[in-house]
Amino acid sequence: MGAALGQAARRAGIDPAEEASTGHVVWRAMGGVRGILESVLPGLVFIVVFTITIDPDSGDGDLWLSLGLSVGVAAVFTAARLLARQPVTAAVGGLVAAVVAAAFALLTGDASNNFVPGFVTNAIYGSALLISALAGWSLIGLAAGFLLGEGTAWRHDRRKRRVYFWLAIAWAALFAARLVVQLPLYFAGEVTALGTLKLVMGLPLFAPMLAVTWLAVRALHRRPVR
Repeated sequence: MGAALGQAARRAGIDPAEEASTGHVVWRAMGGVRGILESVLPGLVFIVVFTITIDPDSGDGDLWLSLGLSVGVAAVFTAARLLARQPVTAAVGGLVAAVVAAAFALLTGDASNNFVPGFVTNAIYGSALLISALAGWSLIGLAAGFLLGEGTAWRHDRRKRRVYFWLAIAWAALFAARLVVQLPLYFAGEVTALGTLKLVMGLPLFAPMLAVTWLAVRALHRRPVR
C-alpha cells in the first residue's frame, strides 16, 4: 500500500525528498495551467451551458448540450496530449470521470446526478483516510514513508505518528466537508449552485491542503544542521 501510494505521489510530482519549493511542488502536482484547465473546464462548461439554457417555464437546462460539451472538452484535452505524445493519465482520468458522470445524468434524466460519482469518490477517499488514521496506519504516513525510504519506521516515532494522524484527519475532513455542503444542494435539485460549489471546493481547497501536507512532511524529515 505504501509503495503504491508513494509511486502515485511521485508521478504527480510530490516527493518530499526533492529539494523544491512548496509553490513549485503544488503547481506541478496540479499539472500547471493545462492540468488546472483539464480539471476545471469540463465542469465549468457543464454549469455555464446548463445555466444559460434554463427554460423559465420548466426550470430545466439543456442536459444533452451541457453534458455533450463537457465531455467534448475533456475529449479534446485527451486528444491534444495524445497528439503531443505527453502523459495522458490526468486527461484520461478527467475524460472517464466526465463520461461516467454524464452517463448517470442521462440514464436518470436528472442533471443533478452528474455529481453522484463525485460524491462517491469523496466518500471513499474520506473514509479510507479516516479509517487509516484511526487504525494507526495513516495513508499519508505510508506514502511519505515509501518516498523517504523509511518504510513504516515512522510508526515508531511518536511525533511523526501524531503528525501523520492529523494530516490524514485533515484530508478526511476536506472530503467530508464537500459532502456536507454539497449533498443538501443535490437533494434540493440546485444544479447551478451545486456545480459552482463543487468548483470552489475543488482546486482552491486542494492546493492549500497539499501545501500544508508538503510542509509538514518536509519539516518532519528535515535533516539537522551540523
